[in-house]
Amino acid sequence: MLSETGLVIAMIPACAGVSVALMAMLLGKAVAAIPPQDRRYMDTPPLGFRLMWWPIQWCSHVIRPLLSAGATASLTIRLRKAGLAYSIAPAQFLAARLLCGTMVAAGACWILASFAPLGTGSSFKAGGYAEAALVGTLCGWAYPAIWLKDRTAERKRMLQKTLPFYLDLITLCVEAGLNLQGALNQAVDKGPKGILQQELQRVLRDIRNGKARADALRAMSDSVQEASVSNFVTAMIQAERLGMNLGPVLRAQADQRRSERFLRAEKLAIEAPVKLLFPLIAFIFPCTFIVLFFPIVIQFMQSGL
Repeated sequence: MLSETGLVIAMIPACAGVSVALMAMLLGKAVAAIPPQDRRYMDTPPLGFRLMWWPIQWCSHVIRPLLSAGATASLTIRLRKAGLAYSIAPAQFLAARLLCGTMVAAGACWILASFAPLGTGSSFKAGGYAEAALVGTLCGWAYPAIWLKDRTAERKRMLQKTLPFYLDLITLCVEAGLNLQGALNQAVDKGPKGILQQELQRVLRDIRNGKARADALRAMSDSVQEASVSNFVTAMIQAERLGMNLGPVLRAQADQRRSERFLRAEKLAIEAPVKLLFPLIAFIFPCTFIVLFFPIVIQFMQSGL
């Protein structure tokens, strides 16, 4: 009896080790089945994607066949507006949302288990864990979309801010005798670092690889999805097609973009007092009233009224 009991006890860790080995072997086969992605001609992904690149790559390989053509096209447009079209694929972004939701849900359940009161029933714990997991999943699923929206808005703001300066540089170079490609090279070398510099570098790279200048500029316009950049590209293509002098056209574009930037700043300045109303009413006015009426209330209480 003792020998059989010892044999059973010895078999338990052996079976557990075999199970872990089989799971590791299956996981290794699943990871090995994922084809490697050729990223030689792609940009570096954001930091959060780099930290979880292998789970994102595996999950995207699984869900890529499940994505419809419409969903893929919609995500591609959103990634292009955020400047991530050459960094991550639509399936990888969706995989990041799924993983983020799973991680936040697991963290919410762990926090609930850490601060749960002792002696609570199992039904209460199950219900609390389900609610925490649901809220965590929704928050984790929504966070990458909010991050992408904020990145798109920041990218648009930086484009609108730096475009007039780049147009001035290009205009000076063209009026000094350089052609458009040489002016773009000088603007990239001497201009401030940012989103527009990266887009112009991509345009020059496409031109050096044999792509037509008009097609490279149109690709930049499609990638940026900004009205001011689209107007600039359209004016350049039309002027080059008609054989016009690029100097006056660029000068007019620079003046127009600068006027639009001034009007946007004026609009924001006018909207600032309206946006300050809610913080004033919700936070500042109550504190002011408390400071003003507190001595009066104390006097009334001391007088017995």
